[in-house]
Amino acid sequence: MTIARTICCGFLVVIAVGTLLLMLPFATDDGSWNSPLVALFTATSAVCVTGLIVVDTGSDFSFWGQLIILLLIQVGGLGYMTTTTFLILLLGRRFDLRQKLAIQESFDRPFLHGNSRTLIRSIIATTLVFEILGILLMLNVFSKKYGTMKGLWYAIFHSISAWNNAGFSLFSDSLTGLDDSLTINFIIPLLIIFGGIGYQVIMELYMAIVHFVTRKRERLVFSLNFKVVISTTAILLLSGTIIFFLVEYPNPDTLGNLDLRGKILTAWFQSVTTRTAGFNSIDIGSMTFAGLLLTMGLMFIGASPSGTGGGIKTTTLRILTNCTRSVLRGNDEVVMFEREISVPLILKAVAVVFGSTNMVVLITFLIYLNEGIFHPSFFVIWWYFLTSFI
Repeated sequence: MTIARTICCGFLVVIAVGTLLLMLPFATDDGSWNSPLVALFTATSAVCVTGLIVVDTGSDFSFWGQLIILLLIQVGGLGYMTTTTFLILLLGRRFDLRQKLAIQESFDRPFLHGNSRTLIRSIIATTLVFEILGILLMLNVFSKKYGTMKGLWYAIFHSISAWNNAGFSLFSDSLTGLDDSLTINFIIPLLIIFGGIGYQVIMELYMAIVHFVTRKRERLVFSLNFKVVISTTAILLLSGTIIFFLVEYPNPDTLGNLDLRGKILTAWFQSVTTRTAGFNSIDIGSMTFAGLLLTMGLMFIGASPSGTGGGIKTTTLRILTNCTRSVLRGNDEVVMFEREISVPLILKAVAVVFGSTNMVVLITFLIYLNEGIFHPSFFVIWWYFLTSFI
């Protein structure tokens, strides 16, 4: 079996196990057997970190059901092969070349070199550090409103969900009830951003901080991936916030009735979460058409390679943007940060965008034939395919 098939089969097994567990009576709030379709849908959504739900996570599932969903989110965010390899390391078994290649395939990044055991442990450690920090920073907000134990569980659930860009929430209205909290409006987006930029970029950021603190004289050279991801992410966050602010400013159902501070915070939150996570602090159904188009565009772009989010990836966008610029300037080469982009990478970027667009259009057309409604189905399928449910 090829590595790609191994990864796909691994995810299917995780979904199947999650479905069986969510069907059991202890997973539901009323202690009854869960619908197989509901369990399958929820397990698939959790593993694929989409945030799609057909029942309310906070009220229809028991604590154990919510815990199962959270574990599925964690496995889906880390990646099946990363989780499996980490378990192999814990059991003291040998880490062979096939597992190394599978990890590289699942991350779609050729950065696995050196001590693979150390790399996997670093990925797990990075995840735990960010998730624990998120829990500690949000604990006070949730505890004040819901009590210590319930607040702790809410902090744990939303921290892990945000880091993995899953968008699952224990509140039926997502995070709209906390839109005035400065802590939530910064911690949740920061978890989403760091989870979405990928482990390789985080590791380079860490090395840069160490380099600065220790005041080393040698020049630190960043990878092309780091430069592209950081610059593109910054541009998207800033432009998304400004455009959300402008198009929704006069809308009384979204930003219109908020003060200036609330408008800026909400625009920032939506700019971050729209691309990959799927949380929301305003009613998406009340947004202007321009706001919805912006939402779709940001979701289409998504996160970065080896990150926990979906979309075509920031690197794909940047490659195609630079391709367009090169063509308009009459250049035969595509250059980014003084580095020429290889033809295979350009072809891959084109294939990703072309394939994604065709899949969305095809599924939208099929649903339109069945339902006879275009507008809602188009937006919903866009959200489904790009694993960012709002």
